[in-house]
Order: sequence, then C-alpha cells, then structure tokens
Amino acid sequence: MIDKKIKKSNERCALQEILSIIGGKWSMSIIYALFPGTRRFSELERLIPNINTRMLVKELKNMEANGIVSRKVFATVPPTVEYTLTTKGEKLEPIINELHKWGLEYVN
Repeated sequence: MIDKKIKKSNERCALQEILSIIGGKWSMSIIYALFPGTRRFSELERLIPNINTRMLVKELKNMEANGIVSRKVFATVPPTVEYTLTTKGEKLEPIINELHKWGLEYVN
C-alpha cells in the first residue's frame, strides 16, 4: 500500500480548497439544481427542500465569489435574479453525478 501524506505547509491542499467551495451542506444540491440550466432564485428555493432563504443566499454568494455560479439581476419590479453555472461550474456535473450514484449505492 502506498502511504499518501499531505505535505505539512501553510498552503491548503487542493481537496480542502474544493471542499471549502462546494462542501457546504447545500452547495451540491444547488449545483445539481442548476445542471439543466438557468434558474430564478424562487425556483431554487422550491427545488431544494428544507433550505431557508438565508442559507440559499449565503451558498450562492460563496459559489459566485468562487466562479461556480453567475448571477444576473434584471431591472424589474420586483427584481428578478437568475443563476447559471459558469463553465467552471459545469465541469462539476460528471463529478457530482458520480457522487450521486455512489450515494445511491452505498448510503442507507
């Protein structure tokens, strides 16, 4: 067996960085909900059971800041906000789909 060790340094490893971006309780559910395409904020609230507005806003802001999601605001009354996966976010689709399959097979 190969002993894999994480280098002890001030730099965080790539896996830790990834998890800080998409490892939140709701992050993968939000990304999964955006796979089919652009969604309005209210659609995301309906599609993701048990998420509250504050957490959805927080997760979307984090993913927007990290280039996973783009946000477009329309000058309407009330304001319309749409979210779309960026190219970077779209590249997560096969990874998250595999995690979903693994979960169906091994969890519960």
